[in-house]
Formats: sequence, C-alpha cells, structure tokens
Amino acid sequence: MPRKLDLPDSHAAREDGLPFAPSAARNAQPIGEVLARRLPAQGRVLELASGTGQHAIAFAARFPGLIWQPSELAEANLATIRARAARADLPNLRAPIPLNACAPGWGAAQAGQDAVVLVNLLHLISEPEAAILLAEAPRTLAPGGQAFLYGPFRRDGVLLTPGDRAFDAHLRAQDPGIGYKDVAWVTDRLTTGGLHVIERAEMPADNLMLVARRPQ
Repeated sequence: MPRKLDLPDSHAAREDGLPFAPSAARNAQPIGEVLARRLPAQGRVLELASGTGQHAIAFAARFPGLIWQPSELAEANLATIRARAARADLPNLRAPIPLNACAPGWGAAQAGQDAVVLVNLLHLISEPEAAILLAEAPRTLAPGGQAFLYGPFRRDGVLLTPGDRAFDAHLRAQDPGIGYKDVAWVTDRLTTGGLHVIERAEMPADNLMLVARRPQ
C-alpha cells in the first residue's frame, strides 16, 4: 500500500470536486519548459506516480503529438485521474494504468517508451525503493529515449536551504527510511542503468530536473 504521509498538498482544496495539488499547478509550467526543449514531436511517454493527474492533463494538452500514459499505485488516485481525463477529453491521453514503480520488473513490461517522467516521488520513498525505480526506468526506454526526474535533492550530501532541511526532517520524522536523495547517488544509478545524464536544470523552489538519455 502507498504510504500515508503528511505533505504540503495533503490537505489541499478540491477543484470541481476532484483532489487538487497546488504544487502540481505551480510546477507544471517550469517542468513543461524543460520537456518542450527535450521531448520529440511524436512518441510515447510514460508518467510515473501521476498523483491527481494534473500534470498528465497539462502535458498531454501541451504536446498533442505525444501519447501520454499516466500511471499510479493508489486506487483513489487512479479514480481521480480517470475522472480528470474524462473531463479533458484529450485524444492523446491514455487511461491511467496501475503501476508500482518501486517493484521489480515493471520496466520491461512498459518497454518502448520515448520518455519516462517522474515528478516529486524520490524523496517520498526509501533508498532501496528508489534504487529499484532507477534500475527499472531505463528499461522502459527505446533507443534515444529520455528519463526526466524532477524534485528536491541533496547536493553533495548537503541540504541547501532552511526549507529543505525542515521538509527533509518532517519526512524522516514520519518514516526514517525516506527523505531527500543525493543527486550524485541518483545520477550514479541512472548511469549504471546505461543512461547518460545530459541536463541538470535548476528549477523553482530549489528543485532540480535531471534529464538522462539512452544511447541510440
């Protein structure tokens, strides 16, 4: 079962009767700008841990030539994504699929993607779970495919801001096994999986977007 964590969006308001994450509304534009620089005009994209589905709607609308596949573990989130997608009625947006990105084996089952997108999950899972996710993600990618990983990170073992230190402590107080991952640790696992990290974009609120590509 997914963890029940007290997060900034946990008590968020609803939008038209559906759960609404303010952080997803805020970061969709800067994330979309990185995606726009890197994504192909056509292809298949797998989004992991799609949450409320706000990003899936925004990015499917922004990139109409891409088949956008949301996924989720929690049934409540799957239901929210289905409802939001039905309202958006975008021809390139697929129905969400149940997927546990921290379980071994899913990568090969989802092979052939031109991109895999992950937003704000690595700090909410344990290091062993993150290691599985980062080992499986490269297996989803077609030659030349790219992985996009967005979120907060440690930098050379350091949490740079008081806000990061407070949030990391808040997460670890709920579960000592979770918390911010070091960007070097993540990069090393992507490299071990056969990807080349091609961009490390500074994002708002001291977040990063890591972009890694599978060779042709």
